[in-house]
Amino acid sequence: MNLLAFDTGTDVMSVAVARTVDGQARQWQHTATGGAKASTDLIPAILDLLRQADLKLADLQAICFGAGPGSFTGLRTACSVAQGLAFGVGVPVLPVDSLLAVAEDARYSALDGRSSLVVTAALDARMDELYTATYAYESGVWSELLGSALVRPEDLQRFPPADTGQSATWLIAGNVFAVYGERVASGDPASAQAQRVPALSTAAAMLRLAPQLLAAGKAVAAQDALPSYIRDKVAKTTAERAAEKAAAQSAVGA
Repeated sequence: MNLLAFDTGTDVMSVAVARTVDGQARQWQHTATGGAKASTDLIPAILDLLRQADLKLADLQAICFGAGPGSFTGLRTACSVAQGLAFGVGVPVLPVDSLLAVAEDARYSALDGRSSLVVTAALDARMDELYTATYAYESGVWSELLGSALVRPEDLQRFPPADTGQSATWLIAGNVFAVYGERVASGDPASAQAQRVPALSTAAAMLRLAPQLLAAGKAVAAQDALPSYIRDKVAKTTAERAAEKAAAQSAVGA
């Protein structure tokens, strides 16, 4: 398949193009600083990879983008670029759950070859919170066990519970370990059993997910593509910050 994928929902901008050449799948990838720079650097990076792959936009079967959860600005950037590119040439858009892409990135980098996995994906949501979801991987197919949620690092939980008989390898994957350290899943005694794997929502992971998602009918027309925000606010209010400061001072005084 000929596919374009990109993600700008974290501090890393990831872009990849896949093309089938003489029956063989080939990939071209680009990784750079995300954040505010993604709004100016994304389109030039896409055009450069398409040039390297000798593809035009009209040659693509789909344009995949990291739909979130993630940075508000990053998600809007990715969605608007996907819509703009796809609309002009009539190519469908494939919104890819960013947490599912994290799970796939971890599976591929850490445990490629395992047929059965449970992955709890976690991305830093700032404000002392995580975006998280849990997925099962069985014989090449992903399924969702727990949908996207916003939790504190300590409240990240294992799924499924131990009494379900699930014997699959369990991973916690994401970009949260350097930020929150041992706080991640510290409220769950079973967390000691989990392998922790640094991972991101990469464009390469989205390309691997695309065939399953396209077969499931997840592609949409350009005008119908939407990001997934989860959180409805990006900063704490003055009152919330003042309350937190007062509580911290009170705790020190006690």
